[in-house]
Amino acid sequence: MTIKIKDFNHLSSAQLYTILALRSEVFVVEQNCPYQDIDNLDQEAQHVCFYKKGELVAYARILPAGTTFDSISIGRFLVKKTHRQKHLGHDLIQTCLTFIKENYSSSLIKISAQQYLIDFYAQHGFQTVGEGYLEDDIPHIEMHYEREE
Repeated sequence: MTIKIKDFNHLSSAQLYTILALRSEVFVVEQNCPYQDIDNLDQEAQHVCFYKKGELVAYARILPAGTTFDSISIGRFLVKKTHRQKHLGHDLIQTCLTFIKENYSSSLIKISAQQYLIDFYAQHGFQTVGEGYLEDDIPHIEMHYEREE
């Protein structure tokens, strides 16, 4: 497995195309959810990419405070359908948390989690906050991770 973390300006056009294609495959086609994925936040993000034999198989983006939330956040978290049930999601979230710890001073991380993934995120220290809500007709809930110093 090759892990690459790059800001937007260091992504090649081919890397960006692959990221957007996989996000569309998972969030638009697989989840049958037409929505505007390109949201003008990618330019602010760190893009966490897991490659297996040159194929992008897992992805997340880390956004600084003030973009989607008032604190740092992780979003567009996904594992390619053909690579699920192989612990990649756990490795991906741990990679994101480690990167944040090493590169940001914020102790609070917020996410907008699909509700069926509450237990997954809870295994990594995230806690639900408030009531659930619909985001693009998919049940979500805000979750927080309080980083220990």
